[in-house]
Amino acid sequence: MRTKTSSKLPYPKAVGFIVVNEFCERFSYYGLRTILSLYLRYKLHYSDNGATVIYHVFTMFAYFFPVIGAMIADGWLGRFRTIVYLSLVYASGSVLISVTAMPPVNLPPLEFTIIALLLIAFGTGGIKPCVSAFGGDQFKLPEQEKYLGYFFSLFYFSINAGSLISTFITPILRADVHCFGENDCYSLAFGVPGILMIVSILIFLAGKRLYVIRNPAGNVIGRVATCISHAVCRSFKSKESREHWLDHADDKYDSALIEDVKALLRVLVLFIPLPVFWALFDQQGSRWTFQADRMEQEIGSWTLKADQMQVLNPLLILIFIPLFEVAIYPFLTWCKLIRKPLHKMIWGGILAACAFLISGIVELSLLPTYGTPVSAGLAQLRVYNGFNCNVTLIINGTDKNTTAYTSTIESLSAYEKLDIKAAGLVELPYSIQGTENSECAHIIHNGIFHLREETANSFFINNAGVYNFTDKNDKAIDGVSVRFLSNINEPVEIKIVDTKNRTILSQNSNDRNQKSIQKGKSNVLMGGDVVLKDFNFQSGAVYTINVHQESNGNYTANPVMITPANTVHILWLVPQYVVMTMGEVMFSVTGLEFSFTQAPASMKSVLQSVWLLTVAFGNLIVVLIVEGNFLDAQWKEFFLFAGLMMIDMLIFSVMAFRYKYVELKSSVQELTIIDEKKIPEIPARKRDD
Repeated sequence: MRTKTSSKLPYPKAVGFIVVNEFCERFSYYGLRTILSLYLRYKLHYSDNGATVIYHVFTMFAYFFPVIGAMIADGWLGRFRTIVYLSLVYASGSVLISVTAMPPVNLPPLEFTIIALLLIAFGTGGIKPCVSAFGGDQFKLPEQEKYLGYFFSLFYFSINAGSLISTFITPILRADVHCFGENDCYSLAFGVPGILMIVSILIFLAGKRLYVIRNPAGNVIGRVATCISHAVCRSFKSKESREHWLDHADDKYDSALIEDVKALLRVLVLFIPLPVFWALFDQQGSRWTFQADRMEQEIGSWTLKADQMQVLNPLLILIFIPLFEVAIYPFLTWCKLIRKPLHKMIWGGILAACAFLISGIVELSLLPTYGTPVSAGLAQLRVYNGFNCNVTLIINGTDKNTTAYTSTIESLSAYEKLDIKAAGLVELPYSIQGTENSECAHIIHNGIFHLREETANSFFINNAGVYNFTDKNDKAIDGVSVRFLSNINEPVEIKIVDTKNRTILSQNSNDRNQKSIQKGKSNVLMGGDVVLKDFNFQSGAVYTINVHQESNGNYTANPVMITPANTVHILWLVPQYVVMTMGEVMFSVTGLEFSFTQAPASMKSVLQSVWLLTVAFGNLIVVLIVEGNFLDAQWKEFFLFAGLMMIDMLIFSVMAFRYKYVELKSSVQELTIIDEKKIPEIPARKRDD
C-alpha cells in the first residue's frame, strides 16, 4: 500500500528530457533506415541483392551492439556516460553519411558510407539497453511504481512517434527536394536525421542537473557468460555426475546465480526459432521497398513513395495493440485458438508467413512490368533506326547452332532480341540495308555485333554509321528514364517542358546518356521546335527517343519504350503490411512479455540482450540467403521465406506445447528495458516480500 509520504513524491521532471531525447534518436535511426536501401541502389549503384545485403548487415550490427553497450554501461561507464559517449559516435556517423552524399564534397562514397553505417550501428546499438533503463533510474520504487508505468507508456509513444514521422518525411526530402543539380537530395534526407541526433544529445545533456545518476551495477551479462563457460569446462573435465550440468559451477559461483541461469536457459531455448521471424519482418525496408519502387505510386494528385510504405508499420502498430487487447484476443480465446502466450506467438509467425505469400503473389503480378532483365548466359541486342524510313536487318549465322534471321526495322523504331546465348562474348555478323525507292535506299552497313553476356547491347543507325552503347533498362525510380538518339545535321538544344511551362530537362543533342525526369505530360522540343506534344511520360518506364532531321530541316521524333511503365498500384502492398504488422503484435509484443514473466528478475538485462540478438541473427539469415544467390526470381525468394517461416513455426509449436510455464521469484528485481518501437514495456513491479 502506498503511504501518504510516498504519494506526495513529485513526478521526476528529468524524464521529460529522456523522452524527447528518445523521440529525436528514433527519428534519426528510422529516418536513415527508411531511405538507406534506395540510396545504396541508386546512388552507390549496388544491385538489389547487394543493397539488400548491406542493409541487413547494418541492421544486424545495430542489434548486436546492444550486448556491448550493456556491458560497457553495467561494468564500466554507467548508463549516463555510455549514452553520452555513444551518442556522439552515433551523431558523427549521421553527419558523415550526409556529407558523403553531397556530390561537391567528392568523398569516396562507398568507403565513407560503410564507415558511417558502422558508426551509426555502434552508436544506436550501444545506447539501446541504456536509455529506458536510465529513465527508470529516475523513479523511487516501489513508491512511484504508478509513475513508472506512465513513463514507459510515454516512452513507447515517443519511439513510435519518432518512427512514424521520420518514415513519412525523409522520403519526401529524398525525392521532392532537388539539390546539387540532381533530381533528389539524399544529403538533406540523411542530414535532417543527423541534425535530430545532435539535438537529442543537447537535450539529454540539458537535463543533467536533474538526473539521478547511478554507478555501474556490475556486468550481469559477463557473470552469466563466465558461469556458463566455467560449468561447461568443468562438466567435460569432471567425472562426477550432477543433477544439472550447470551445477559444476558451484565451486566458484553461488547457488542463487546458478539457479537463475538455469531458469534463464529454459526460456532461451525457446528463442532458437525466433530469428526466422525477424528475417521476414526486417525485409520491409529492403525487398518490400524495392517491390514498391516498381509499382504505380499515384493516389489522385499525391504520390506515395516506395520507401514511404514503411510508415504503415508504426501507424498500424498504434492501432493494433489496443485493438488486439480489447477485441481480437478475447475473440480468439473464445474460439479456443489461443490459450497460452506462446500460442499467440505461433499465430504471429503464421501471419508473417502469410504476408510473404501475399508479397510473392504480388511479385508474380509485377513480372510483366519488369521488361526483360539481363541474365547470366544471355546477351540482349537492340538496334535503333535513326531514319524516317524502314531498313532491313540481316543477322548471319556463325555456325550450325546459330540461325540466320532477317527483320525489318520500321522508321525511328527499334529491333529487339533479348535472349541471345552468350558465354562472355558472342560475335554476330550483320548486314543493314535501306528499303529500295525510299530515303534509306543508300544505307548499306556490314559488320559484326560484339555482344557481351549479361549486357543490354544497343546499336544506333545514323548518318555516321552504326554507333554502339549499353542500355540501362532497370525500372526508373520516382519518375522516368529517357535517352535521346539524334540523327541530325548540327547539334541543337533538346528541352522537355512540362504542362506548367517548366523546363525539366535541357541538354545538347550530342548527349546520348540516360537522364531522369518527372513523370507526366510534357512537350519535347528540338532547337525550339516541338517534336512531341503533350507526351505522357509514364512512371517507371525507360524511353529511348529517336530523332531524325528531314531534308527540309524539320525534326521527327518517336519514343521507344524499352522497359514497361508501372501498372500495378502500390496500394496492393497494403494487405501484406497489415498481415505482417498483425503478426508482429502477436509475435514480438507477446514474446517479450512471456520472456520477462518466465525469466528470473535478476536475468532481465541478459534476456533483453539475447532478445535483440535474435533480431541480429534474423538479418544474418537474410544475408546468407541473398548471398547464396540460388534463386533466379524474387517471387521464388518470397515463397522460400514463407515456407521457412511455416517450418519454423511447426518446430516452435512442438517446443511451445512441451513447455511448462513457471512462476519464478527472485530476491533481486531490476527495471526492464525497452529499446524498440515495436516492443511496449512491462513496468517493473514491487518485489514480493
